[in-house]
Amino acid sequence: MERKLHLGDLSAIVDTNGGELVSLRDGAGTEYIWSGDPAYWSGRNPILFPIVGALKEGRVRVDGRTYQMDRHGFARKSVFRATEAGEDFVVFTLRETPETLERYPFPFVLQVRHQLLADGFQTVFTVRNTGTRSMPFCIGAHTAFRCPLGEGEAFEDYDLVFDQPEDAATLLLTPQGCFSRGQRETVLSHSDTIPLDHGIFDRLDTLTFDGLRSAGVSLRHRRTGRGVHVDFTGFPMVAFWTMPNVRAPYICIEPWHGCAAFDDEHGDFEEKRYCIRLAPGESKILCCTVTLLQG
Repeated sequence: MERKLHLGDLSAIVDTNGGELVSLRDGAGTEYIWSGDPAYWSGRNPILFPIVGALKEGRVRVDGRTYQMDRHGFARKSVFRATEAGEDFVVFTLRETPETLERYPFPFVLQVRHQLLADGFQTVFTVRNTGTRSMPFCIGAHTAFRCPLGEGEAFEDYDLVFDQPEDAATLLLTPQGCFSRGQRETVLSHSDTIPLDHGIFDRLDTLTFDGLRSAGVSLRHRRTGRGVHVDFTGFPMVAFWTMPNVRAPYICIEPWHGCAAFDDEHGDFEEKRYCIRLAPGESKILCCTVTLLQG
């Protein structure tokens, strides 16, 4: 079920299917979120929980027992409940079910608050361990922004610009969707800017960074300065993706707390990089903020 949000000149649409914010328009009618056209990719703004990326051979162990889970977890394909709402915000809630317990053996509450701001929106993730033992999890955003935003523009007219200059190398994926331990490719050397080019995604699929100085990045038109800024403070990783080999007109900006398995992992959930562990009754709050850049 979809619900509309409004604040000033901004409007948004949120959906209980996946708990997503699936549309954001400014006063001029510009849409910022990808439409989910299946000719390129049917996703729009999925929530990644309780894993990010792929598991090694699709399996993970908890307390010696093996569980199976699809890439990016089950939240993105789950129906959330709207448990609180106002004109400019909504809170979606997801809890464990018999089906989730077969894949992830922990009771939990995942709350997602989408809040319109004067110049964008904020998404707040709150995860609470409602069980009686330590609970490991990973979580991430996967927001697909339209790129280009304007008529007559091209994907290659845009840059990704970090808040600070970086010396950054991307993790590299194996054909099985795992990261290769110890292998990276340098993308930034004393620079804050990645010029967008479909060719790099055709070759590498995803750009994935950790250990950055920056806590934010802009998707920005090179001439007009128009675009979005994403603040990912609190997330130790950020990834960028667009469907390779089809020249897709969007780019995903993905703050992650956790990531795909590494090819040399032994398969235990708690060895996943940047995995969060919550004691019984404990909660973790993370948020990302999107600010519109008008140039």
